[in-house]
Amino acid sequence: MIDDEIQQTTEDLLIPQDLYLQVGIHIGTKFKTKDMQRFIYKTRSNGLSVLNISMIDERLKAAADLMSKVNKDEIIVCCRRENGWKGAKKFQKYTGIKVFAGRYPPGILTNTSLSTFTETKLMLVVDAWPDRNAVKDASVIGVPVIALCDTNNQANNIDLVVPCNNKGKKSLELIFYILAKEILKNTQKLTEENLPFTVEDFVEE
Repeated sequence: MIDDEIQQTTEDLLIPQDLYLQVGIHIGTKFKTKDMQRFIYKTRSNGLSVLNISMIDERLKAAADLMSKVNKDEIIVCCRRENGWKGAKKFQKYTGIKVFAGRYPPGILTNTSLSTFTETKLMLVVDAWPDRNAVKDASVIGVPVIALCDTNNQANNIDLVVPCNNKGKKSLELIFYILAKEILKNTQKLTEENLPFTVEDFVEE
């Protein structure tokens, strides 16, 4: 099946296409919304949608570039989905960007009287539906939101959609690896050779 879904890309991808395929980053759901239709490469005979790898890669680069332009203390990542917790915590370890793995604390962006009030200029959510309270808070105060979106996601109040399999554990681990890698390359001028981690540190066998 992987061989059937190799997408002949001519662009320079952030990682080899084989890695994207191995973790199933391109495998969507049987349901597709109008918002996500343009990111779909094809539909399998079993009804599962397959996302366009070039567009996944392009949007991951855009997300990393955007996050690199904001002070790390003014970015938050929200991940209600348990499959993303390991990757998200690794991302926090290497980038210093604050991650809420699990329940998002309501009001931390909007209620200045809270001791946990957080000044935020950019938010990344792993899935706009389970992370909807965070997206709602961000929209109230005008904080831009980057969202990892599967084929069944709506894009309401999302400023940058990153199409991907946002449910699979390995897919999410690879995404956090790529974002951490690109952010450190952009902000600390590191190269692939002197990064403090490898893809194996993020993605479990």
